[in-house]
Amino acid sequence: MSQQQKITLIGAGLVGSLCAVFLAKRGYQVEVFERRPDMRKDNISAGRSINLALANRGIYPLQQVGLMNQVNKMVTPMKGRMIHSLNGEQNLQPYGQRAEEVIYSVSRADLNKLCMDAAEEKGNVTIHFNHRCLDVDFEKNLLLIKNELTGEEYQHPFERVIGTDGSASAVRDAIHKVNSTSNRVEPLGHSYKELCIPALNGDFQMDPNALHVWPRGGYMLIALPNMDCSFTVTLFMPNEGDISFKEINTEEKLLKFFNSHFPDAVPLLPNITQDYFDNPTGNLATVRCTPWHYQDKALLIGDAAHAVVPFHGQGMNCGFEDVSEFDAQIEKWGSDWQNVFSETDRLRKPNGDAIADMAIENYITMRDSVRDEKFLLRSALAFELEKRYPEYFCPRYSLVMFHRLPYAEAQQRGEIQEQILCQLTESVSDISDIDFSKAESLITEKLSQVTLNP
Repeated sequence: MSQQQKITLIGAGLVGSLCAVFLAKRGYQVEVFERRPDMRKDNISAGRSINLALANRGIYPLQQVGLMNQVNKMVTPMKGRMIHSLNGEQNLQPYGQRAEEVIYSVSRADLNKLCMDAAEEKGNVTIHFNHRCLDVDFEKNLLLIKNELTGEEYQHPFERVIGTDGSASAVRDAIHKVNSTSNRVEPLGHSYKELCIPALNGDFQMDPNALHVWPRGGYMLIALPNMDCSFTVTLFMPNEGDISFKEINTEEKLLKFFNSHFPDAVPLLPNITQDYFDNPTGNLATVRCTPWHYQDKALLIGDAAHAVVPFHGQGMNCGFEDVSEFDAQIEKWGSDWQNVFSETDRLRKPNGDAIADMAIENYITMRDSVRDEKFLLRSALAFELEKRYPEYFCPRYSLVMFHRLPYAEAQQRGEIQEQILCQLTESVSDISDIDFSKAESLITEKLSQVTLNP
């Protein structure tokens, strides 16, 4: 049956390309419209950030389609956050307490190219580059497509359309013209700018097996390692205010700001002025919408459905998990597309909302809380409780990054666990003073046993 069915994807970014691989494996004819040129031929930016965090939720779908062996050759493991204090001290805060509890830095472009190649290898996937989807007519099942090279606009028929066209999704806009409960883009009020710490004599200038963070309260700097021994550095700060992108608008102000707040980073950033003023300022926003589908005709996944801010490193991982769930619903419902789409929507929407919330919370954690003694005590206690009661207690960060428990459940458990941690550390300054008999009764009373990878 699937051989005769055609599925149209709008967007050949990470989620669209991986979705094409899954659909091709099932024998569907797949056509993809991508507004950008082919990044494998043209030296273009891969879009927003240069490298991304790949975690267990994103690894699992890549394993499902047999791509992880190739991906393993392009990743750098990060064991924790390396916190850079104002005085230049560095302190590693491990992400987990097991050797395998690491997250991986991966090049967005390299991973995207790999997924495109894997999709086209199947022989039943065609990617049309430089073709932008402007609108969808659901009555007539027609896409309005613009050829970005010639400027020509034309109509193109479709049977099913999957919107993998990112946070400014034309498919989302089209769905919400005909059926909308809510469709919101929530700006964070902060933006980001990418800088670069180059390799020195062919080697890294900092520990490559960590995600480096310079937390400074209302703003922060982070750095992720690359395969070429450089680091991609990202400055996050408010759009407006005393310390903001609006205010820091001259070389003098920029250098004064960095020398005051990130002095140990300055010698590592030889091109800071050029990077800061030449590179675009990236916006940060959360997309929330209901529904994610329209009848048996259209489905949204990835950023098109639920763009999140990047502070939990879960945008790509969540999008890949969407693809895996979509595939599971095809396995269950076959060509009953109404159920495939509505069930994917029903199962993924609460999780999209949960990771959106947790990503914003993690911004506050990264830029501020990591410097707080009480936060560090609660983190140490969380690891200890995980050791003592592994069937009940797993730190929320670990639930999100190292396991595949649905995000919504991780969020709910995380809230209960945070209450327990606050209660146990209320009048305590050292982990040796914790009342573990009280801890046991609180945990067994408030938490059910957990299945980490259902």
